[in-house]
Amino acid sequence: MRKGSRRGWAVCIPAVCICAFDAVPSPVPLLTVSFKRLSPAAILPEYATSGAAGMDLAAATGEPLVIDPGAVALVPCGFAMALPHGFEAQVRPRSGLAAKHGVTVLNTPGTIDSDYRGEVKVILINHGRQPFRVTPGMRVAQMVVAAVEQVVWAQTDSLPDTARADGGFGHTGH
Repeated sequence: MRKGSRRGWAVCIPAVCICAFDAVPSPVPLLTVSFKRLSPAAILPEYATSGAAGMDLAAATGEPLVIDPGAVALVPCGFAMALPHGFEAQVRPRSGLAAKHGVTVLNTPGTIDSDYRGEVKVILINHGRQPFRVTPGMRVAQMVVAAVEQVVWAQTDSLPDTARADGGFGHTGH
């Protein structure tokens, strides 16, 4: 937990996580992910609440970074990780930054593959009308770790029928 954090604490053992947020044991499958700190400014991702799906990603910039309206910035997080095979990390926007400032993750969701070993970075774009200042330690995105499956393609001459068929791109009227 970072210094000055207002977040609660957590004690985790296999298959159970007890958090100060609700002080009630809840079954949570735990996945151990190895990481390497690349910057002294790095803040490891953390869950804001016991029910959060995503962990906050913080900027590991040595100094503030200004993103002008319409501009894109690659924001370093200061760590690398080794996700187990069969998992990915999805980098998603923080709703507060989008709603209040028009700042979002450009390639949403951004995928971090299990074989990537470089620094975790977030591609932010400022859709707002004012320059946006990213400060060191600012929570800039969230990361969801999820299981993924790989597929084997099987070519066929026909596909099973559905009510939708080939309708898409606004076909349902919504």
